[in-house]
Amino acid sequence: MKLNCVVVDDSTIQRITIAKLVNEHPNLTLVGDFSNASETRNCILHKHVDLLFLDIEMPVQTGFDLLDGLKVRPQIIFVSSKSDYALKAFDYAALDYLQKPVTKERFNKAVQKAIDMKQRQKEGTEEEGEFIFVKSNLKNFKVYVAKIRWVEAFGDYIKINTEEETHLVLSTMKSFEAELPVERFMRVHKSYIINVDKVERFNSKFAEIGDTKIPLSRNKKEDLVKVLNRPQ
Repeated sequence: MKLNCVVVDDSTIQRITIAKLVNEHPNLTLVGDFSNASETRNCILHKHVDLLFLDIEMPVQTGFDLLDGLKVRPQIIFVSSKSDYALKAFDYAALDYLQKPVTKERFNKAVQKAIDMKQRQKEGTEEEGEFIFVKSNLKNFKVYVAKIRWVEAFGDYIKINTEEETHLVLSTMKSFEAELPVERFMRVHKSYIINVDKVERFNSKFAEIGDTKIPLSRNKKEDLVKVLNRPQ
C-alpha cells in the first residue's frame, strides 16, 4: 500500500529532513513539499493526498490555520519543535505528534499508524466502513461514506445528507466529489451528488431517495441505469 504524502515546514532544513524520510520509506510517495499553507492548500485541492506531515509554527498561517481552511482533510501527522501544541493537535484528529528532531524509528512508527488506518478504511473493518472528516459549525465530524445519501450545493457551502443528520460544509461540489468513491457516488445534476446505493426509484427527471426527489440533468437517466445495472 502506497500513501501519497505532502511535507509542510517553513524551515528548508527540516523540510528536506522529513522529505528524505518519506522518500526512503517503501510505502510512501512524496507528491509535494511546501514552506507555507497557501501552496499546500492548492496542492491538496488538485492532487490526491493521503497523509500530511505538518509543522505548526509558520509565518502568515499556522498549521492549524491550514487545517481550518480545508473542507476535507488528509490524515495528519504533526511535526513540531515544541510539545506545547500536542493537546490541541489531537483536536484535529491527528494520527501522531512528532517532536523535532525526528528519528527514523519514531517516524516509521507514526507512518505505520497511517498505513494501518488506511488499511482499515480500505477493508471496511470498522463497523460502518470507510469514513472522511468534515468541518461543520466549527467542529470536526467523522462521516461514514456508506451513510451519505446525497450531497447538495448550498451557495458557497455543500449540505451532506446522511442517514442520521446533515452537515453544512464550506466546500465546492467538485472538490468534495473528488473525495468520494466513484463506484458509489454519481453527479446527477450541477447541484446534486447521490449515493447510487440509496436510490429507490427513478424516472427521466428524478431519482428518489426516501421521500426526496433529486433532479436528474439531461441524459443522466441513461448513466444512472448503467451504474445501477453493473455487476456488484
